[in-house]
Formats: sequence, structure tokens, C-alpha cells
Amino acid sequence: MNKKYAFVFIISFLIGAKSFAQSATKDPKAWTPEDIVYTESMRAPVFSPDGNMVVWSKSKAVKKKDRFVANLYLTRLGVQEDGKFLTTQLTQGDENDYSPIFSKDSKALYFLSSRDKGKKLWKLSLYGGEAEEIHEFDNGISSIQLKDKNTLFFTSKNGKTLYDLEAEEKEDNVQVIEDSLHWQPSHIYAFDLEDKKITRITDNTKPIRSYQLSHDGNYLYYSITRSLSYGADAQKDPYSYLVNLKTGDKKQILKDFEFPIYSVQFSADDSGFYFGTGFSSDPEWNGAGITELYYYDIATAKATKVDLDWELGIGGGYTVAGNDVIVSLANKATMKLAYYTKKGTSWSRSEMDFEDKNEHVSLNAIADDASKIVYTYSTASKLPQYFVADLKKNKVSNEKIFTALNKKLEKKYMPKSEIITWTGYNGDEVTGILYYPNNYQEGKKYPLMLNIHGGPSSQDTDEWSGSWAYYPSILTQKNMFVLMPNYHGSSNHGLEYVEAIKGNYYEPELEDITKGIDKLVAEGKVDRDQMGTMGWSNGAILTTMLTVKYPDMFKVAAPGAGDVNWTSDFGTCQFGVSFDQSYFGGAPWDDTNGKTYNENYLIKSPLFEIEKIKTPTIIFHGSEDRAVPRDQGWEYYRGLQQVGKTPVKFLWFPGQPHGLGKITHQLRKMKEEIAWIDTYLFDKKTTENEAFKEDSPLAEIFKLEEAKQQNGLYGVLNKGILIPETVQVKEDSISLGRFEVTNAQFKTFKEAFSFDAGKDNYPAVVSKTEAENYVTWLSAQTGKTYRLPNAKEAEKLQQKAAESAKGQNNLNTWAGYDLTADDAAMLSQKVNSLTYSLLKPVGSNKRVKVGEAILYDLGGNVAEYSNTGTYDYSAYDFADPYDQKPVKSEHVGFRVVKE
Repeated sequence: MNKKYAFVFIISFLIGAKSFAQSATKDPKAWTPEDIVYTESMRAPVFSPDGNMVVWSKSKAVKKKDRFVANLYLTRLGVQEDGKFLTTQLTQGDENDYSPIFSKDSKALYFLSSRDKGKKLWKLSLYGGEAEEIHEFDNGISSIQLKDKNTLFFTSKNGKTLYDLEAEEKEDNVQVIEDSLHWQPSHIYAFDLEDKKITRITDNTKPIRSYQLSHDGNYLYYSITRSLSYGADAQKDPYSYLVNLKTGDKKQILKDFEFPIYSVQFSADDSGFYFGTGFSSDPEWNGAGITELYYYDIATAKATKVDLDWELGIGGGYTVAGNDVIVSLANKATMKLAYYTKKGTSWSRSEMDFEDKNEHVSLNAIADDASKIVYTYSTASKLPQYFVADLKKNKVSNEKIFTALNKKLEKKYMPKSEIITWTGYNGDEVTGILYYPNNYQEGKKYPLMLNIHGGPSSQDTDEWSGSWAYYPSILTQKNMFVLMPNYHGSSNHGLEYVEAIKGNYYEPELEDITKGIDKLVAEGKVDRDQMGTMGWSNGAILTTMLTVKYPDMFKVAAPGAGDVNWTSDFGTCQFGVSFDQSYFGGAPWDDTNGKTYNENYLIKSPLFEIEKIKTPTIIFHGSEDRAVPRDQGWEYYRGLQQVGKTPVKFLWFPGQPHGLGKITHQLRKMKEEIAWIDTYLFDKKTTENEAFKEDSPLAEIFKLEEAKQQNGLYGVLNKGILIPETVQVKEDSISLGRFEVTNAQFKTFKEAFSFDAGKDNYPAVVSKTEAENYVTWLSAQTGKTYRLPNAKEAEKLQQKAAESAKGQNNLNTWAGYDLTADDAAMLSQKVNSLTYSLLKPVGSNKRVKVGEAILYDLGGNVAEYSNTGTYDYSAYDFADPYDQKPVKSEHVGFRVVKE
């Protein structure tokens, strides 16, 4: 077979796609992949027992470790500075700090950390000082909870068996899959904070799945995993137990439930606890369905279903408020918070009113006495905002900003969005989030990119969406629509909707998606000839099948971590048995439709129709993915490569599971994907040159070409006169001269000014009076306000000059070694004997970035005047790394400031 297209397989290790970097917009309001990946978020807030403080975490990127870590922060609700709650960063460094809990007296904080292999418990006094190590646990420590002021519960294992030790001695790393003979249990332990004594609390022979202590420390709920293959086949749901810690009595509870129990939360009076569990038509496989809420009463040993009076069930979880409960109700493309007041064995619902924020609020934390809450507000067009407010039953009042993050991102373009609906499969209403092109004009048709969510039992709601997997804010600034469809099989839309694809995989979803496209085309919004599709996990699965069933519909496809061969998924996916049984109606070997196998595994697998695909496809997959087995990516790539009908590119991310965790991998995925979309949807050919290094001397020349020139002289013409080019530091701010004022520019002001032939682009060395007269003249000449930098600006420019001095035109560079202060004086004497000038044409050395402005000669060439003195270094000056104050220079020019 003749192959028409070239094929590329890339192992993704380190660098980003050059084509994106080279074509990236200079608009400071435009989003970049770095903006998305480095977006800050508040996570896991916890109130102190007295309700006056909240501890929370914020992740940061550690480039040298190529990963994100979490640091702990403390916000004091009783202390304000400049109208804001006082927030202090408690932990720093390159390690991950997590699971913070307050001491019972609110005076200290206990937490875990990845430092020292994650085996230590740490304590931090909230009155100041460094974190102290409390104890090192040989077998590890996790899931910490305080029973009382002196006792901390945690989970851990018993330690290595002789079998394990001997295997280590043999350096035998062979894995026995689901080795039931050596399935080591984990237990719940108690740690005495005073005498450091450890006591095992549970005697289970299989691993702990979860546990929860009552507020008074008298009761312990826990569950155990019963089967090694439970993750794969969902058989033998975990057992639940309740222990009276005063008497030691233990009993198995909640035996009649067909789905696993999760999120146990005791009521304030500790008379019972709330818990969630699933409900669907195929409980034997824990099939996708809706979530229901129950309350277990300890005295009666009875579980009562909480009547939510809401057909769609729970959407975003629930939070116990005293003896009552706040529930985030599923509401299709939004979530709806409701307050349920407990009255005996029944509950009454009342709405929670957040005014203009309704249906866009997620509850993050609640105080022990249920008097305060911390919550997040966002929409698809608004970055997350974090608030704290008073709570009295369902009444929310006294709302205040809890903390403000991502201030720089607030100036970015915010995509316009809306919830849309259309009629899809079986005549049902389908919802989706539609993002508009940045420069949308009604009546004009635009490209469309589908962003299809995973799951399938998940959903897209009207909240901020920005990650390495999906980034509508970047796509919409390319002037395209982005549609996130909630196809059949999505959660948050009710039981019938989420179960519609069981035994019917692909057909309802594809009909929903294509009818959504039809709606936008019919409304004159979308150009049917310019469409693409992308998604991760199930989003990739549907993307692939769309290109199979509609080979001429899409110009580009970007599937990540998706299946193409269900026959191999059954055994290799970590939950393959339960998933495939539920959606494909049995095992691969089951006899169906008169055949000795289940034909769904063949007819539903894109691999067996891959010759139909004509869409240029870029594939992403992690090497350690077990949710969608990694070899699915290989089968996908090899099939398209061998058929040869379309360009295909495969990026393989070493060491990565189903989601990409490394910073470099997240950025690489986005940049490669954007470049692919530019190439095949917008027909923008890549400008990448693999021999071109971004930080090379040649790259500096390309960057220098952006400077304005007139017949070889730097500057711009104003009324036929050559004047300095200025570049804006940031929006609505001053502009600075790109270069120091040159000889040629200064001569247009002072005709008698002379310089050597050929040195027109060298910096003009003048007196301060001449520099001041020049900017006065320039202001009159142009009608704009020009001046020298003021004292504050000069201070900042001096700091930037000191930071950038290495490699600039200064005495340090001419020395050829790491010049010291002792040698600098002697070397200056040597330089004074030179007849040759050390000055260079402006722009001869590496550029320096000040805000958004690209400047040259900051850090060398000539020192520069401010309105109060001088700053910067000349080619004859020593840039002392240990004394960054301005030096007294004999070679001084100037750089203009334009208001």
C-alpha cells in the first residue's frame, strides 16, 4: 500500500512545542498554556474548632521536580489588614504538605508531609515557630483524625512480612497479580500525643477502605475491602462496621445496601450519621446511576432514606450542618444547594439563597457549630472566587471575600458562555455549555471545537473550566465556538438519562452531539466545514467514534487516553469487568445473537472500522494508564498509521497514569494539541524549525528584528524626524525606550552633536542637562509627554539591571571570568589605557523583559540618567553582585519614558 502521509511517534519527555511558542500572541490579555497550568486554587479548607480560623492549601509548581506541591495557609477570620482577612503561609519548600487538622483547643495544627518519605506526623504552633516532628511511623501514616485532645487515629499497615523481606533481599521485583495469599491488611491505630504510644484499634484481616470518628470520640465507623478484584469487577462490596469505643462492642451494619457506602458524616449530637450510596438498574456491577442520601440512627440501628424531594438526586455531595444537612442537588448543567432540616426521621427542604450566585456555588467547608461557611463561586465565564459568610439554617448573610487568587488572570479575556439546550436522542432534552468566539459578530459563521467530557457518568456545568485537558479560554481567543455537550450517559440529569447508554453505547451520545452541532449550524453560528473534536478518557472514546461514523465531518481530532478496542479493555482496564459488563451487556465470551461471543465488543470497537477515519488525529496516552489501558493508544496509532489515510501523531507520556501530573507533560500536551489544531483546522502551517534554539544568539537576532528601523537606524519617524521607539510596560501604564537614545536620534535634536562615522546606533553619551533638554524638546515635537525615569522607576530599573547584568556589556563580561570587587579596580586601570571604545551598538546584547516590555542594554553599555541621578552600568563599570546600588559612572546616556 502506498502511504500518502508521513507519520510521527513522539516520546514526550521534556520540551514544549516550538511552533506554539513561536506563534504565540503578544497580547497580554491572551491566555497561554502556562496561564492555565499555573492557575491557583484554594483546596481542602478546614475550620478551627473555635470557628475563628481556616487552614487551606494552595498548590505551586516546582519546576526542578517537575511537579506540583501543596503548601498550607492559615486565614484568621478575626483579624483584618487593609480590609482583608489576614492570611499567612504556614509551610514552604518543595514538599507536599497535606491533611491538616486543628488541635482541639485551636492552638496548633497537625499535618502530614511528603518530606522524609511521608512517614512523620508534624505539629505547628499557631503562635509562631517552625513545624516540629512529633513522631516517625515505620510503616507509614495516613488518614489522620483526632479522637480527643490527646489521641490521634490513623491508618497504616503492620509492616513487612518475611515474604516481603526475602523478596527484597533477592531484589525480586516480580509482581504476583492479585496475590490473595499475601494481601496485607491495613488497620486503624490510635496514637497518644503525650506518651507516643501506638495501639491497634481494629483487627480486620483485609484492608481498611475508609473510617470516620464521631465528634465526641465515642463511635468509630469503618469499612473494609473484601476482594482483591473489587476494583475490576465490583463484586463483594465493602463491609461496614460500627464500634462503640467506650465498650469495645463492634457490629456489622448496613448489610442490605446493594452499592458501597461513602462519605460518612456524623451529626452534631453523634446520635447517627449521614451517608451516600448509589442507585441504578444494575447494582451487581455498581453501574452508573444516581446518588441517594441516608441517615443511620445508632440507637435503632436503622438507616432511613432522606427524601430529597428532587428527582435528579445528589450532584455535588453534601455537608452536615449540626444535625441537618446541606445537599448540592444535581440540576443538569448546574448544581443547586438546598438545606434539609432534620425532624425525627423526616427532613424538610428549604432553598439556600446566594442571590446572584445561585446555582453557581459549591460549599467547601462549614464551622463545627454550623455558623459559618466557606464556598466557591464561579461560572463558565468567571474565574473562581472564594467567600466566607455567616449561616443560620438556610439563611446566608454577611458575605465577605475569603481570599483572592489569580489576580493577574483577571485581566485576561473572559470567554462569553451560556447554557444551551436542544432535542437529542429519544426526544430528550440535552444540555451543554457553549463558549463564544472572543470577537463574535452575530450573523457570522465560526469554526467549532467540541470539548467532550469523560466519564461517561460525569457532566459539564456552568462553572469555570480550565485545565491541561480542556481549555476553552484559549480556544475561544482563536475565534471559534467551543461546545461541551452533556450527552446521554452523563450524570446530573437523572437516572433514566445516565442509564440510557447501557447496552446501547455510542448511539445515543453521537446522536446528541451531532444534533447539537445541527442546532448551531441552523442558527447560523457555526461553519460546518470548520469543525474539530477533542476530549480525554470517554471524551476521547466519543471523539474517535465520531471520526469513524462521520469521516468527513471534522478537520481535526485530539483524543487523549481513549479506548479503541473493547475486547482487550475487559481484562486490562482496572475497572474493565464492571464497566464493560454494565455498558456492553455481558462478558466478551457470552453467547449473543446466535454467536459464541458477545459481538458488542467487536461492533463497538473503533479499531475494527479504523480504515474509515480520514480526520488528522493527534493521540495522547500515559505509559502507566490503567483506567484506559496504555496499549489502547498504541493500537489506535498503529491502526491509523497502517491504513495511511490521514496524518497521525502519537505522544506517549512516560510514568504518567490516566491523568497527566508532570508540569512538562501538561504543557507539552497543550502546546502540541494547539499546534495540531492550528495546522489542520486553521491551515496554519507550523513555523517550527528543529535546528533553531529558542534561547540562542540567533534567536536574539530574530527578536531584535522586531525593533523599528528607518534605513538602518533604530527608531521611528515623527514628522520626518527620527525619535526613540517606546514599548509599553503593561496595559494603561508608561512606555519605556526600547533602547538607550542613540547618537542618530540625539543629533536630530542637537545638530552640532558629533560622533564617529558608523556609530549612528551607538548610545549617546551626554550630560544630564542635555538629556533633560532632549525630553522637553521631544514632548514639544510629538505632543506627547516624555521624561526621564523618576526615582521609584529608576530604583526598579536598577534592580532589573543588577539581575540582568550577567552577559551584558559591562566590565564583568569583558573580564572573561567571575570578576570580584578586589580585581575590578585593577582591571579598570587596565581598561583606562585603551584607545578602543568598549561601547557597542544598542541591542548588541541579550534582551531584558520589564513587565511586558522587551528592552535592550539594561545591565550594560551606558549608565542612564533619572530625574534624581543615575542607574544601570556602563561597559566600563563593575556590576557588583553583592552591592546592587547604582555606581558612579563616567559613561552615561539615557532612556526615555513616555506617559
